[in-house]
Amino acid sequence: KPIKPMVFSGMYPIDSKDYDDLRQSLEKLQLNDGALSFEPNTSTALGFGFRCGFLGPLHMEIVQERLEREFDMNLITTSPNVSYFVITKKGEDIQINNPTDMPESGDIESIFEPYIKGEIIVPSEYIGGIMKLCNSKRAIYLSTNYLSKDKAQLYYKMPLGEIIYDFFEKLKSVSSGYASFDYDLIDTQLGDLVKLDIRLAGEVVDALSIIIHRNNAYKQGASLCKKLKKEIHRQQFVIPIQASIGSKIISRETVQAFRKNV
Repeated sequence: KPIKPMVFSGMYPIDSKDYDDLRQSLEKLQLNDGALSFEPNTSTALGFGFRCGFLGPLHMEIVQERLEREFDMNLITTSPNVSYFVITKKGEDIQINNPTDMPESGDIESIFEPYIKGEIIVPSEYIGGIMKLCNSKRAIYLSTNYLSKDKAQLYYKMPLGEIIYDFFEKLKSVSSGYASFDYDLIDTQLGDLVKLDIRLAGEVVDALSIIIHRNNAYKQGASLCKKLKKEIHRQQFVIPIQASIGSKIISRETVQAFRKNV
């Protein structure tokens, strides 16, 4: 039975001449890592690359690190995302692995996202902090078992899309490194999801598009715009950085132009 990837990310060589080398490196890596899958992909911003599937965020980091160390590749990695299922108003059922494949919001009837059943084992003194973290990730509480008087086992049902960014790191910091986390994919559920686009000087940058829950869209859009403002160098002209849902702009930062102070 082939292993199903849970987390997807695009990998692009910094120099487009390295595209064939990257393909050969991924093929060699796949020989001793059966869980890695990849297919060719193109991005208007980043050129030719591959869309890779991984078991989880840790697996993604290991693959990226091995490509850089063992195969001497210089890579740009897009933000990780999961597969969503879209039912259009025409009744078509589409699997979306990449935010750029998302149909226009007016054509979408409903969007389903994958859910996991997560098991967290943790010393009982950290339960409060972990429950607060899980609630912030839209998790549904299932049950608590006490394995001993000071060790608890928590079960949660949560969207896979919420745990692929920074959930594991936050879990470790909340529990001083003691919590362990395991999960199984269970089913897909209806979600209020939107595609968040980032526009630089009015142009949508497809590599920065993400699919996100509507309630988190404003916060995430504002945070991305602030980060990009720090990264983008000033030019001779003003560069507006905007986060948008469809045609509606929800956040904006501006990189000011150089002024000629004579």
